[in-house]
Amino acid sequence: MALPDPSLQSRNLPLDFFRGLALIVIFINHMPDNPWFWYTPSRFGLSDAAEVFVFSSGFASARAYGRCFERAGLWLGLVRVLHRCVQIYSAHLASFVLLALVCVVGNRWVPEMDDIQRLNIAYFFDATQQALYDLFTLAYVPNYFDILPLYLLVIVWLPIFWLVSRLHVGMALACSVTLYWASYYYGWELSADPVSGRKWYFNPYNWQLMFFTGYAFGAGWAKVSVKHGWLLAVCLGLVLVSIPLEHEATYTRIKFWGELRANLTPWLDKSHLGVLRWLHLLALAYLMYRLCHWRSQWLHSPVPRALVIMGQQSLPIYLCSMVLSYAGGIWLDHLGRDEWSAAALVNLSGLGLMLLAGQIMSWLDTKPWKISQPERLAQSDNSFYFEPFMPRYRRVNQALALPCLIGLAALPAMLTQSQPSGIVATPDLAMQLREPDKEALQPVETLSPETEADKVIDSRQQL
Repeated sequence: MALPDPSLQSRNLPLDFFRGLALIVIFINHMPDNPWFWYTPSRFGLSDAAEVFVFSSGFASARAYGRCFERAGLWLGLVRVLHRCVQIYSAHLASFVLLALVCVVGNRWVPEMDDIQRLNIAYFFDATQQALYDLFTLAYVPNYFDILPLYLLVIVWLPIFWLVSRLHVGMALACSVTLYWASYYYGWELSADPVSGRKWYFNPYNWQLMFFTGYAFGAGWAKVSVKHGWLLAVCLGLVLVSIPLEHEATYTRIKFWGELRANLTPWLDKSHLGVLRWLHLLALAYLMYRLCHWRSQWLHSPVPRALVIMGQQSLPIYLCSMVLSYAGGIWLDHLGRDEWSAAALVNLSGLGLMLLAGQIMSWLDTKPWKISQPERLAQSDNSFYFEPFMPRYRRVNQALALPCLIGLAALPAMLTQSQPSGIVATPDLAMQLREPDKEALQPVETLSPETEADKVIDSRQQL
């Protein structure tokens, strides 16, 4: 029997599972013109993966930073929060650079599709100097890159929220609700585009309510019981009613649902976290809580466990999903969206790479290079049976790693011999580089003092 994974025992498995599931939905929904988009939970409910991601992040922050504040104090807890802010800020900038590179490659691969315009980042290429400054100061936040800046701001507000909670928990929650109401009443917004004046898609003054709601449940300030049947009925009714309200084929064809949805539009606004979206996420979270409490063993099966590992590596997997999502859209442009097999190939390939990245990240977290060979054998189920064959497997692994090492060693030489971008070496160009420009070489007369020897030489030349 394998040794238990201590990292899985010390974490909240349902939380990591649904965070991993939200990352999968984010990957599918962010792919441009993805046919699978119409079959994700966001098309059948008022809330979507964004609410799940922010709520679960608040829940996890209560367990990580809240306990750090209580154990190490305010200042050391603040240092840990700032360290996390640096990670999120760096990830945001890295994601933009990577996606800009993907768009450039996509424009060269599929010239008929302008991916820079589709992602709406032409401002960065048209006015790079100013756009770079705006990008680093968060004055320029394209729609595709808005979730990490939101997470960054609410993490910055977290120490203040915790400090107010030391006075009274209700006071901290009241501050969050007051900020949510004030942003609606006074119209507080943050600019996301200096040219068009567009605002942040996720208004942090509103979305902080979802984050701190998750924090309240993670800290144990808000508790629910599985014994209340009426609460289960209310949550189930709200989730079922939301299906025709968000299913486009239903509310566009049935007049009743269309009119009801039109009247509830202010309460369904995603940018400002409409109240009904907030309530729908809470109802959905309670149903999932009841499900996990009823049958918790299913989280240890292979597929849920893989999603749990993805949820534990949420930040790097989120960056991976963003890059893979847009790259998948470019691949769909190349293959065509008419065939369902092309969409299945692109989506399944991206999901497989995300699962593989989660496994690799989890493996790297264990720092396998620090584990001795006896400890590694002790962690295997069948180390007794495979121990005689380990030297042969090590030789095979080394043989497989040799081409990779040779490729890495040759990479600088390949980059050195490559031609400059935009210049094609031709025979005419080579001759131009070899032959000097005759027109550019003109005789130049110089003036120097005349000596006695120069006079003698000059007289002999005249003779």
